[in-house]
Amino acid sequence: MKNIFTEHPKSVNETYFQHLIFAFGIGLSLLLWGSIALVHGLLPFAFKTYVSDRIKELHSKIIHRDH
Repeated sequence: MKNIFTEHPKSVNETYFQHLIFAFGIGLSLLLWGSIALVHGLLPFAFKTYVSDRIKELHSKIIHRDH
């Protein structure tokens, strides 16, 4: 029988809790960066490349994690 809570984490060689921590970290980062992007929209001179730089770093982190 499939365990819907562990099937995907196992597919990326993580335990349920390792995956939980990783996903929560990404989610919290995205919430913060979204807020910063809204500030940038109002004040285009602020945080010019901050969010795009963080997204590029996050992409690299996801692509290069041990699977």
